[in-house]
Amino acid sequence: QVQLVESGGGLVQAGGSLRLSCLASGRTFSSDAMGWFRQAPGKEREFVATVSWSGSSTYYADSVKGRFTISRDNAKNTVYLQMNSLEPEDTAVYYCAGRKGGRPTVVAGPYDYWGQGTQVVVSS
Repeated sequence: QVQLVESGGGLVQAGGSLRLSCLASGRTFSSDAMGWFRQAPGKEREFVATVSWSGSSTYYADSVKGRFTISRDNAKNTVYLQMNSLEPEDTAVYYCAGRKGGRPTVVAGPYDYWGQGTQVVVSS
């Protein structure tokens, strides 16, 4: 089983940047698709970005396209989410997730393991 630990969240002003990290442990995740999701207070969890096992394919929610970048370093067992031009609407708990041996997907259901989340607050 893979354990995921997110870090890098915090408080930032609108227009600022943050980089989230997701460290995997327990077994190698290099064959797994990885994704980032987020959940704002009172709202359902929503897709943010996903990356294939090799890092060659990425997909983004329309709301973050052009502002966020997902990447991975399989040698470091880490997935990243670079977030630029942050907006108050980006405020949420951000979760990292993995899909064992699967293709990247924008749907939360197929992901097999999840981290505990990291809080991001964007002030206006």
